[in-house]
Amino acid sequence: MKPNKPGKDTEKKELEKRRAAAQRAVDALKERYPEGICSLQYQDPLQLLIATRLSAQCTDARVNMVTPALFERFPTLDAFADADPEEVGEYIRSCGLYKTKARDIVAMAGMLRDVYGGVVPDTVEELTKLPGVGRKTANLVCGDIYGKPAVVADTHCIRITNRLGLTDSKDPYKVEMQLRAILPPEESNAFCHRLVLFGRDVCSARSPRCGDCPLADGCPGKAEDAVGKEA
Repeated sequence: MKPNKPGKDTEKKELEKRRAAAQRAVDALKERYPEGICSLQYQDPLQLLIATRLSAQCTDARVNMVTPALFERFPTLDAFADADPEEVGEYIRSCGLYKTKARDIVAMAGMLRDVYGGVVPDTVEELTKLPGVGRKTANLVCGDIYGKPAVVADTHCIRITNRLGLTDSKDPYKVEMQLRAILPPEESNAFCHRLVLFGRDVCSARSPRCGDCPLADGCPGKAEDAVGKEA
């Protein structure tokens, strides 16, 4: 039985359309935010790993307020691995879910020391074996520390790429895979950082400032908002 060529042609055209839209978004956000860097402050791979764990359901600004004292008290991998989770928790209490995060951080440090020889892994597959580390954190580490193509599918990324029509799912894994298929690999990591800045500055969840958006023309999300207002 012959394959359904028209269906495949349509699928290919849709993919090319999304790739072109993704490139436009990459270019526009690069122009607006030349420095596509992480908002979290860190000095080494371990600190980024811990800071990203703390950022779950917490703002980067809050994490950056907490980590200086935390990293001063526990300056090494061994210090974290041998720490009392309750003491770690006192330093991160304001980040929310602090008891769970503290347990994860201590267990993570112990596994890094005892299983990985003190070296933070450089693949998503290995990183996600660490306690409390999901694909979002793993991608961030792979991209920022090891310079690998990475897609950090956080809330900003999911919301904005859905609005732009680049993705069509709320599931982080599906969004990551859809973006990997259309983003230039060398741009993907910085693009995700720029989405965070863009989400805070322009395309917010509650009141997007479409009049100040370099991507407003042809944005499906803007068109949907206009229809909703007319109704």
